[in-house]
Amino acid sequence: MTPDDRTGAGNGRRVAFRAGTALSVFVVVLFFIYWLRPDDFLLYIKAFHVIAVISWMAGLLYLPRLFIYHTEAEPGSAQSETFKVMEGRLLKIIMNPAMMISWALGLYLAWAVYGFQGGWLHTKILFVLLLTMAHMRFSAAVRAFAIDGPRKTARYWRLMNEIPTVLMIAIVIMVIVKPF
Repeated sequence: MTPDDRTGAGNGRRVAFRAGTALSVFVVVLFFIYWLRPDDFLLYIKAFHVIAVISWMAGLLYLPRLFIYHTEAEPGSAQSETFKVMEGRLLKIIMNPAMMISWALGLYLAWAVYGFQGGWLHTKILFVLLLTMAHMRFSAAVRAFAIDGPRKTARYWRLMNEIPTVLMIAIVIMVIVKPF
């Protein structure tokens, strides 16, 4: 068994390569859409932004649930090792690329459509920053679980699971209602 097999470093490089490839393909698709359908480009940007946000939110809502189950699994057990793989893949393959695409397309829309104007938009961006901080906290937890580090309680993760939900509600209200 090589060191890469024991640490999963080889797998991590493969996951990073696949995620980078997927992001590159996505950028190429955007360029082709711009070239083939320039009049509809903004609609495609909005559609891809919504798709990316849905993917990111799915991960943000599911990952703390995995942490709850992982907390209850014995460190080093087969169940714990399975959760490590699930958490790592969810974060690296789905959540991180979806977050990056959400941010990139969201900032493009904020600039191209709204010129970064509007109190609702500034508030939405603040909420998205808070959502990104939750994402970063969850990323740190994935790393801590991966090394069987200190664990928070299941109750803690149940409470943390509510943060993305509350922020999502606030963001949707800002976007749809534009209260100010």
